[in-house]
Amino acid sequence: MQPSIRNQLPGTVTGVVPGEVMATVMVHLPGGQDVTAAITLEAVQELGIVVGSAVRVLAKATEVSLATGPVDGLSIRNRLSGTLTEIVLGTSLANVKLTTGGTELTAVITREAVEELGLTPGTGVTALIKSTEISLATV
Repeated sequence: MQPSIRNQLPGTVTGVVPGEVMATVMVHLPGGQDVTAAITLEAVQELGIVVGSAVRVLAKATEVSLATGPVDGLSIRNRLSGTLTEIVLGTSLANVKLTTGGTELTAVITREAVEELGLTPGTGVTALIKSTEISLATV
């Protein structure tokens, strides 16, 4: 099965913190950055996710936000530094690609945001993804 989700980053599980219903799973990406996923405990158990598991981090492009400056005072766990490589402008939305740690990541944001932030290829950005918007697939 091949999902339509554009963002599929390979990684290795470095930690699992189980709760009553949900678990947080920490994943180390090959480029050196870390991602946290908040998924159901049932999914952790069914997928057999343990420290050392090879996984794919899945994030819908519409769930990726971008920042061009310092990011402080936010509860968003996942903050991936990268550089914009491509921007395709539509009438109201834009498809923005960036590289982060050697991996490509896609964000869908408004055209207005692209213009207000002055985004162009080569711009340094931080991709922000809530841990509850990350899914995991085992490899």
